[in-house]
Amino acid sequence: MMFTKDIVKKIEFVQTPFYYYDLGLLKRTLEKLTAESKKYGFVVHYAMKANTNDRVLSTIKSFGLGADCVSGGEVKKAVEIGFAADHIVFAGVGKNDTEINLGLDNDIFCFNCESSQELEVINELAAKKNKTARIALRINPNVNANTHHYITTGLEENKFGINMWEMDSVIKLLSTLKNVKLVGTHFHIGSLITDLSTFKNLCTRVNEIQKWFENHNFYLEHINVGGGLGINYHEPDTQSIPDFESYFKIFDEFLERKPNQKVHFELGRSVVAQCCSLISRVLYIKKGKATNFAILDAGMNDLIRPALYQAYHKIENISAFVNRNSSIVNHYDVVGPVCESSDCFQKAVELPETKRGDLIVLRSAGAYGEVMASNYNLREKAPSVYSDLI
Repeated sequence: MMFTKDIVKKIEFVQTPFYYYDLGLLKRTLEKLTAESKKYGFVVHYAMKANTNDRVLSTIKSFGLGADCVSGGEVKKAVEIGFAADHIVFAGVGKNDTEINLGLDNDIFCFNCESSQELEVINELAAKKNKTARIALRINPNVNANTHHYITTGLEENKFGINMWEMDSVIKLLSTLKNVKLVGTHFHIGSLITDLSTFKNLCTRVNEIQKWFENHNFYLEHINVGGGLGINYHEPDTQSIPDFESYFKIFDEFLERKPNQKVHFELGRSVVAQCCSLISRVLYIKKGKATNFAILDAGMNDLIRPALYQAYHKIENISAFVNRNSSIVNHYDVVGPVCESSDCFQKAVELPETKRGDLIVLRSAGAYGEVMASNYNLREKAPSVYSDLI
């Protein structure tokens, strides 16, 4: 989403901060995703935790994707938006009884289960409703995603999934549970994965686990390999749409599928991250001995990823781009107004000479931007502005 002079002129009088959504880019991303996944008959569920903006969800639903939910609230939202119940999967290591009952009442496609005790609870609740719950076992493949330790999920040290050394007892337990039906396996190793060879390693491990199930006379209808495909945060205009072609091709080449077996994906960040930017305005320039501060009206409550993960978002001064032709370049610590020293988007950012009132863009904010926003310091949440409505 390049900020042309026409776009800047349209938004320069909008009250900041706000999230700016390029719905055209979102649709082009979905067109590419669906075209590449359909080549192989793959099933894609959108990971709702990345962004639950209503217009974003409605657009995604219109392309035929399912919904991957990690809370009862997300299941409820998916149903309200119109995602088909038989395309909703419910994952998460800590589903409570109310959330499980919500999934049962809506006859969702599958619960991705992460412990023996969870299986027992789902079975008990399903029995009370005289229903049979479809479940997939989320198995910890012990594959390193080589990403930030907060978003790595597939190692034995992580809280997620069932370990293979537990599987004999899990299978024995399943044989006693009459109100759950095992339909598949589920894997997810982490997020923001840009080295595609990592997914090849996942395929190799899934193949091994598949053989274990076959040796125990289980032939599963579904394999869910999760998501995790990263994006280019540093050069968002160079690769505004992720390389879905190479991504899906790896699974086609290296995942050993059985006849009529369906392969499911749960993609979130790669679908929505590049279609949104956080737009802010410079409140003050504060000059110091060691650095200059550009103090914005957007803060960590609007985009928490830099504070939480030390994540990088490309920062641009679009007012300087449109209104001034200055050769002066300075370095700024770009910070927000929240009463925390961690409220810093990036240090020593090289920007054109920046002044009070300039519009600043924090790119690639469509994933884990608006959805993780808070009212910390009793700050009002930033509104959403859409490309087709200005």
